[in-house]
Amino acid sequence: MGTRILTVEDDERIRRAVKLALEDEGWDVTEADTGEAALELFSPDIADVVLIDIMLPGIDGFDVCRAIRRVSDVPVIMVTARDDTHDVVAGLEAGADDYLTKPFAPKELSARIRALLRRARVSEAGALDRIKVGDLEISPDEGLVLKSGVELHLTKTEFKLLVELASQPGKVFSREVLLERVWGYDYFGDGRLVDVHVRRLRTKVETDAANPRYVVTSRGLGYKLQP
Repeated sequence: MGTRILTVEDDERIRRAVKLALEDEGWDVTEADTGEAALELFSPDIADVVLIDIMLPGIDGFDVCRAIRRVSDVPVIMVTARDDTHDVVAGLEAGADDYLTKPFAPKELSARIRALLRRARVSEAGALDRIKVGDLEISPDEGLVLKSGVELHLTKTEFKLLVELASQPGKVFSREVLLERVWGYDYFGDGRLVDVHVRRLRTKVETDAANPRYVVTSRGLGYKLQP
């Protein structure tokens, strides 16, 4: 079965252009023109990547993303009409893995989707043994994280971020290095992606996210997993 993309976009002209560009890559595309239609269509088996426009009639893109996140860790790209910090951060906080600003080139969209698909394959992390830090137990080959024996539900990007930090406990990883290793070598993003995902990761692995024990900030340098 080929790669399946669900696009959620109310502008018919943009939706058609995106569909043609993605089909040129050999991917199967399912379209929705409203948030409500997207949620009716969506199931964990229908899409490998979801592309969601923020500004939708009725249910907006943020709520669509949150609803999907409640049932699936499928990679999500949010699309915004402006490179506004509030929109970008709100989309990432809603559970998106990445964002694109309109207008975007088809090649850029394809590159982002390929990076997400690479990230979703956890097998490349399988060379790492099970890692135990405090009451956290990370199993890269199984895509599994336990805290005091209870499984934590991370998105694929959150899991990849945690595995990168856990690969060398105590080492500080800069935002640039994490962007390269988690979001892809050819990724041309910004540090907001790392910062928001670290905040999301802390809400899941920390007992008190405001006073982290594990995922620690090294001011001016980056982040590390505290051994």
